Amino acid sequence: MRQTFDESTDRTFGPRHVPLIRRAMAEQGLDGFLVPHEDEHQNEYLPAANDRLAWATGFTGSAGAAVILKDRAAVFVDGRYTLQVRDQVDTGVFEIRDLVEGGVPAFLETSTARGQRIGYDPRLHSPDALAKLRAAAEKAGALLTPVNDNPVDRAWGGARPAQPAAPVVPHPLAYAGEESAAKRAHLGADLAARGAEAAVLTAPASIAWLFNVRGGDVIRSPLPLAQAILSKDGSARLFLDPVKVTPDLPAWLGNQVQVETPDDLPAALAELKGAKVLVDPAQSSAWYFDTLAAAGAEVIRAEDPCALPRACKNPVEIEGSRQAHIRDGAAVARFLHWLATDGQTNPPDEIEAVSKLEGFREATGALKDLSFDTIAGAASNGAIVHYRPTTRLNKRTEAGSLLLVDSGAQYLDGTTDITRTVAIGEPSPEMRERFTLVLIGHLALAAIRFPAGTTGSALDILARAALWNRGLDYDHGTGHGVGSYLGVHEGPQRISKAPNTVALKPGMILSNEPGYYKEGAYGIRIENLQVVTPAEVIAGGERPMLGFETLTLAPIDRRLIVAEMLPPELRAQLDAYHARVLAAVGPLVESDIKGWLQEACAPL
Repeated sequence: MRQTFDESTDRTFGPRHVPLIRRAMAEQGLDGFLVPHEDEHQNEYLPAANDRLAWATGFTGSAGAAVILKDRAAVFVDGRYTLQVRDQVDTGVFEIRDLVEGGVPAFLETSTARGQRIGYDPRLHSPDALAKLRAAAEKAGALLTPVNDNPVDRAWGGARPAQPAAPVVPHPLAYAGEESAAKRAHLGADLAARGAEAAVLTAPASIAWLFNVRGGDVIRSPLPLAQAILSKDGSARLFLDPVKVTPDLPAWLGNQVQVETPDDLPAALAELKGAKVLVDPAQSSAWYFDTLAAAGAEVIRAEDPCALPRACKNPVEIEGSRQAHIRDGAAVARFLHWLATDGQTNPPDEIEAVSKLEGFREATGALKDLSFDTIAGAASNGAIVHYRPTTRLNKRTEAGSLLLVDSGAQYLDGTTDITRTVAIGEPSPEMRERFTLVLIGHLALAAIRFPAGTTGSALDILARAALWNRGLDYDHGTGHGVGSYLGVHEGPQRISKAPNTVALKPGMILSNEPGYYKEGAYGIRIENLQVVTPAEVIAGGERPMLGFETLTLAPIDRRLIVAEMLPPELRAQLDAYHARVLAAVGPLVESDIKGWLQEACAPL
């Protein structure tokens, strides 16, 4: 689906919609209501029908929350969205608060009063998050009250879009690499070993991975909205809207999978009375825990059993990702060639750049979708970390500026995510220095070897050290997990300053994306995807060490590199990377583009 540039929200959403929400609150005797970004499936990217936070506030970021009280309201965002939120949200209606420092709990503790009833929809909050919110409200003497009729949904009324109903189709073994029955048998045995009789699965990515199916209910991700109950014997009940069931799906799922409707789910949970049932408190909402407790089930709080095996790609998935990145690299090379030629003499605007890149990807004949809406930030817009160009905000590139392009694609054999920062005209010395600092961190993280048991948190400093030594930093994580023709953001692995207990394991795909952002001027980010490689002994060493294989293949703008700042080993590393790019991508592009690529990939 082609990227659009009309804004789905505007600053009038708050003034127009908050009074309607307050009216719906009053009808239920509520003094306030919590509006999380997450939906019933704890999704990061939402179907339009479930994007309640955007409808209530105007804010369209992928993380955030709002609290609407009778006489005041606040919206909460993290460091990625500090500029975007002020552009999208009416600050006369909403206070802007930090989502991380204090966040919603601190607001409830200081802004609610004794005896007030603050409503929440139990389908939208994880139990752990809800416990923190409840504790904060209780300190103020307020009471968190569950509601069955969400005031935002009631206020939205007939204008609310319909729920998505994309067909669910088989994902062939040639791409999946392992039969669903084998996955279910392995996970079922693991459940039995842990004393559980079943697991409740609600994450769309887990449903897609476990049953080797794909859908289209979540924007830019081939995910179906569904739920499942996996039994310890490997059988499963899959709760799926009948309109999504394609003719060949039942046979693909096999006799051990019973397809039912979402309306059957409450009764199915009630049937688990007395059983030990595993549920992930980070992925499943409080509603599941409340429903199972009411049924008399014994809930085991544990991570989604699909999360770790899904993250550790099998050999077929890893090879598929390699091929997807070669194919995508050719499309990106054509785009970068266009920027280096036509784009220098006739500087494009952001929308033209986005459309051109999407066209090159479509020309591969294999593109299923983008993996997220392309971020193309010219000059000062590049400093907005998760900026998305719109008709209103669209800016034309100009000589002496930078263009940051963060984009990705969905192919049957893999998901890509790449950021390149390109100079338009002659970059300033400061731009080149800051770019090179970012590049030093990027190369250091790509080259590191590390022992088993190492987490992404332990590696994050590698990407930041050069910046920190100059008094600089960036306010986002360094790396996120990426799925195999699934979501572009995948856990449980990540690389960030935030503590993370998940050790990096072979087959995990992560991004490597340090950056630097100068507000009001420009943004810089360099991003490749890389897969964790099995532990091997280093010559002369004593312990086997894991490492990374870089998957993304596209040149890095040489005009922005201060070669003298790179130590010899990093210079050699960059030259070797560019040689790989030329060898893999060169045969796929036209002769004029190959000539440019040879120059772009020449040794420093």
